[in-house]
Parts: sequence; structure tokens; C-alpha cells
Amino acid sequence: MLSPKKVKFRKQQKGRMRGTSYRGCNLDHGDFGLQVTGCGAISSKQIEAARVAMTRHVKRGGKIWIKIFPDKPFTKKPAEVRMGKGKGSPEGWVAVVRPGRVLYEMEGVSKNVAKEALRLASHKLAVKTRIIERGDL
Repeated sequence: MLSPKKVKFRKQQKGRMRGTSYRGCNLDHGDFGLQVTGCGAISSKQIEAARVAMTRHVKRGGKIWIKIFPDKPFTKKPAEVRMGKGKGSPEGWVAVVRPGRVLYEMEGVSKNVAKEALRLASHKLAVKTRIIERGDL
């Protein structure tokens, strides 16, 4: 799974997820893409699960780009621990996404295969998405 090699601070505050994404909204490499339609945080496990679903469906054909990286740590307190006593320990990594951000791009496969692969990948993610083509934008 994806995670940063080194970070300046172990823990981050949660922050707010508002507005739309201005960067990473266009198809740069491929002909088909998966674009987010709502705000959310996608974990590194979800990114990997969606990638595996796509590559299995296209039978390792074509080329796939992952356009997001989980660089924000999230923390959890252990089960059955009382409130207080500080923030929990870092548990994993998430990528914060806003509407318009392209998550995956794909080329080298037919339209039907690409749409089905991206549909399967969208079921692995915790945000609402839509499939886009190069001509749509």
C-alpha cells in the first residue's frame, strides 16, 4: 500500500473538506478516467483495492495511472479506552479529495473494457465518482 517514506510531523489535524479541486481535474495521460463528484478521504487500502480490481479486469493490458497519493495520517485510539489522555497513534494514510479530482486514468483498452474496469474500481472507493472520457472535457 502507498505511504510516504518520511513526514515532517507524525500527526495532522483533520481539517475541512470544502470547495472544488482546481488541480488534477483533467485527463493528462489516458483516454478514460475516474473523477470524484463529492468530498472525501480515500485510504491507501481503498486506492490499492481499486487498482487491483482494474488491473484484474483488463487482464494486465493497457496502462493505468494513479493520480492521487495518501500523504495525510489518520489516528485512532485503541478499543475500550476512556476519553482524554491525548490523541491516538497514527493508524494509516489517506488522500483528501474534492469534487473534480481525477483518481485514475487508463489507456490502451477498448471503451467497454475501460468503463467496466473503472466501474469495478469505483465500488471499492468511499466517495461518489463518475467515468469520464477524453472527449467529455
